Amino acid sequence: MIWANLLHLSYNMWADREMPGREGEHLSARPYLRFDAGLWNELLRTMAAAGLNMVVIDVGDGVRYESHPEIAVRRAWTRDRLKRELAKVRRLGLEPIPKLNFSTCHDAWLGPYSRCVSSDAYYAVCRDLIAEVIELFGKPRFFHLGMDEETAAHQRHFDYAVIRQHDLWWHDFYFYVDQVEKGGARAWVWSDYMWDNPKTFFQKMPKSVLQSNWYYSPAFNQRIPAVKAYLDLEAHGYDQAPTGSNWSVPDNFQKTVSYCRKRIAPKRLLGFLQTSWRPTLEAFRPRQFEAIEAVGEAIAGWRA
Repeated sequence: MIWANLLHLSYNMWADREMPGREGEHLSARPYLRFDAGLWNELLRTMAAAGLNMVVIDVGDGVRYESHPEIAVRRAWTRDRLKRELAKVRRLGLEPIPKLNFSTCHDAWLGPYSRCVSSDAYYAVCRDLIAEVIELFGKPRFFHLGMDEETAAHQRHFDYAVIRQHDLWWHDFYFYVDQVEKGGARAWVWSDYMWDNPKTFFQKMPKSVLQSNWYYSPAFNQRIPAVKAYLDLEAHGYDQAPTGSNWSVPDNFQKTVSYCRKRIAPKRLLGFLQTSWRPTLEAFRPRQFEAIEAVGEAIAGWRA
């Protein structure tokens, strides 16, 4: 069973400008790394002690890549620093899994290439970055590609908004998956494309791709599309790693585990992923540790 938590090295994934009425918050992209190494170390140790066995790391522009150093923010890690940190993660008994979100809603980390989507230059950069990250992570089992919330509504406050639709969305998605599989990893994505496009999703989504449907609210009612999605994925035979969060309520993760355990066949329930959606900064310490505590409680309940 996977018991994973998502931690952020890079946090440049929300908006390319200040969000109206929310200036100074963490949602907007910045040209420097927002990351506290001391907190990172504490979080990793706490995760290991709580029984978690995987950390999904949002890498983004937080590394000075050999292939494309131009996208790195100030104070980005060197390749050697990343390798040392991954070795530390493994010594703690945690499996490190990379995440690069290629949704156009969450790709501010790509810098100038976020404005070149679906061009030849864009494909070349994405190909290089996926290959380099797989090499840096030592051929990980999974590679999280994101791919959530690529809609006009989610980008209504952006200076530059781009939305791929229909065959182009799938063309680019298949391209990412192909690059991941060429590197020996398994593609992992958010499943919310399905909420508004269920027929197309089930016609075109490969069974090889691990699905993380997500739902962060307290009420698990099957009339809610994001809740029903867990059942639909199971009915169509997809492997799942359901995702909870303390974004809205502190006990969502435990409720996610309870709901999905009863409704997803064990052979297709690979595990669970927790997300606090906060940068690795001291200002968000309470929310980060609250998220880990929730996973620890769920693990204890599962074993009991």
